[in-house]
Amino acid sequence: MSKLSLSQRDQRRIDDLVNSFEKQDAIPLFLKQLKAALADSKKLAEHTHSIRSRVKNPDHLRDKLARKLRQSKEKKEKFPITKKNLLTKINDLAGLRILHLYTRQIVNIDKILKEIFDEQRYKLVEGPFARTWDDESRGFFKECDIETQDSPSLYTSVHYVVESGARAKVTCEIQVRTLMEEVWGEVDHAINYPHRTGNLACAEQLKVLARVTSSATRLVDSIFRCNENSGKNLANSKKQKQKNCS
Repeated sequence: MSKLSLSQRDQRRIDDLVNSFEKQDAIPLFLKQLKAALADSKKLAEHTHSIRSRVKNPDHLRDKLARKLRQSKEKKEKFPITKKNLLTKINDLAGLRILHLYTRQIVNIDKILKEIFDEQRYKLVEGPFARTWDDESRGFFKECDIETQDSPSLYTSVHYVVESGARAKVTCEIQVRTLMEEVWGEVDHAINYPHRTGNLACAEQLKVLARVTSSATRLVDSIFRCNENSGKNLANSKKQKQKNCS
């Protein structure tokens, strides 16, 4: 994180942006509409465990804007965020998280999400892309035609950013991840957000937890594959018996 200090004028600028955000009705309204569209989909429900939503915490937004302002100053660039473009320049003011049980469910989830976006006239402005840190997951997502990005923080999640169809444009970030990855994400968020921990032991233990949850996800994947194969073998056995009796 940059050590560059911000002036009182900079702080007032950030405060104005945060105050503008807190007065907006468009953000919770779009989030409510989007969540309802996803929750009402029976097709999506077949492949998901649950859907969570949140509007960004104002203090977290203040920290994020301060980081971006410092970066602009270091690069000697104009700070690009204003009250007029805040709702589209910051894509995670509204957030949805779709949780599912095993990795291969993302294939159907991705297809159904795009169908819902098209039906509701929501514009997909970014994604899908998967943030991941291990080669096996990276290979899987590439097979699914989902772009991958390195994840130095050691978590795996598929990201989308959608824009409302209303005149006042608002964006929402959608993350899709397994329940096992959610465990790691919640612990990491509690320890490292909005500021990363300076405790070396905690940082190392989070790396271990990332690998444990990744292994747990693979175990769940294996359980479902075994169950599916068992079901297929049983169905084939029944067909063979019917054929022999005919």
